[in-house]
Amino acid sequence: MSTPRRTPAPPRERILTAAMEMIAERGLEKLTMAALGRELGMSSGHLLYYFRSKDELLLQTLEWSEGRLGAERGRLLARVGPARERLDAYVDLYVPDGHRDPHWTLWLEVWNRSQGAAVESDARERQAAIEGAWHRDLVALLAEGVSRGEFRAVDPDRFAARLRALLDGFSIHVAIGLRGTDRAQILGHVREFLDEGLLADV
Repeated sequence: MSTPRRTPAPPRERILTAAMEMIAERGLEKLTMAALGRELGMSSGHLLYYFRSKDELLLQTLEWSEGRLGAERGRLLARVGPARERLDAYVDLYVPDGHRDPHWTLWLEVWNRSQGAAVESDARERQAAIEGAWHRDLVALLAEGVSRGEFRAVDPDRFAARLRALLDGFSIHVAIGLRGTDRAQILGHVREFLDEGLLADV
């Protein structure tokens, strides 16, 4: 008697890619384990075997998306040229493309889900690692600009903390579609902040 052949599970990246595509095309509310399973030809139970919960699926999808952004950020920051040009590129990469930007939609959902007392400390640490990567790269870029005399003698870590708080606040406004805060306006505000904070007295 022959043993039935089992359909192999799709590679992890295919699952995460499909999850992000569903968020982009249909919105986060349409991303259920059952819907994702149908998209991939898998059962929701099979997905749960690999991801344990929807929270874990969302966090892994965010980590995967951040890995791609991190690679792009690394390429931008490694370019030869003035630190300010690379800082503008960092900001451009950071700010959402517009209302319901899939990466920011996912980021907001993951952080919202992390507020419960039952959330594992490992999940919070993984989220903190995502934020830490953006912060470290920004601090290094600011320090380089200061050392080369392109920027004022600011404390890179303190300035990075303030700049990222500004970027996060504005980015949330863009991602949720708050009236009067489109992407072009936000980038203009940030450029003004950088001019006033980094270029004065240089």
